Amino acid sequence: MRSRRYDPDLTPPWKRRTAAVPEVPADPDLVVEEAGTGFCGAVVRCEKTAQGPTVTLEDRFGKHRVFPMEPRGFLLEGEVVTLVRPASVAPAAPAAAGRTASGSVAVPGARARVARAGRLYVEGRHDAELVEKVWGDDLRVEGVVVEYLEGVDHLAGIVDLFGPTSDARLGVLVDHLVPGSKESRIAADVTATWGAERVLVVGHPFVDIWEAVKPAALGIDAWPRVPRGQDWKTGVCEALGWPANTGAAWRRILGAVHSYRDLDPGLLGPVEHLIDHVTVGGPIGG
Repeated sequence: MRSRRYDPDLTPPWKRRTAAVPEVPADPDLVVEEAGTGFCGAVVRCEKTAQGPTVTLEDRFGKHRVFPMEPRGFLLEGEVVTLVRPASVAPAAPAAAGRTASGSVAVPGARARVARAGRLYVEGRHDAELVEKVWGDDLRVEGVVVEYLEGVDHLAGIVDLFGPTSDARLGVLVDHLVPGSKESRIAADVTATWGAERVLVVGHPFVDIWEAVKPAALGIDAWPRVPRGQDWKTGVCEALGWPANTGAAWRRILGAVHSYRDLDPGLLGPVEHLIDHVTVGGPIGG
């Protein structure tokens, strides 16, 4: 007997195929969620730009992000919708400003902000390079420094040495953070010791950050399955017929990433969550 409390279709709402998706005017204060990144906020304004119509959302912390108004691009109360410009909004001239690789509006001439006291940690160099490529402009404007751990095994010691406070928060991105894993136990211990207000540890489900890049961006059908016991990166290169040089393979992968559209939503949401955590409520530090 199936409970009526649960939807039997476990497919994410934005991936479900439906006969028709309703068009909803993007009226001011309408609260929606952007399907690709999970960013949730109230509509602030709509604009017509050279790249197409955009909508600006403001989250509960006052952070603004701009998104293209694409078909099936948003969730309203859990249902997929297409946002359209309200009839009351007069057409505007194309905006000169472009967007950053993360989808935010670029700020022409913006200078890097003095670094905040808080930090964003990722596991390795490849993780840091990918975050820099997609979110680098936003991080410089926000004054967020990204460092890498060279593995998660020593996370507790690194956090203890940093000594996070409510004004100097840490955000940590962990590879393959799944229930029952070594990574999940380390994350739970750190959170229990310092509190989620000071240290936020989130993860993505991928074996390695390589896998967060959409296969289509690389012109492949899917990421290969590598047998247990074999080095994953080496196995990927072998399965794809690439030279057995993981450094060269990573440069090839990173070169195929041009914006957040080339990344799986399983990475986008966690990174945005961490940036919000580090930038909310913390003053500028040295």
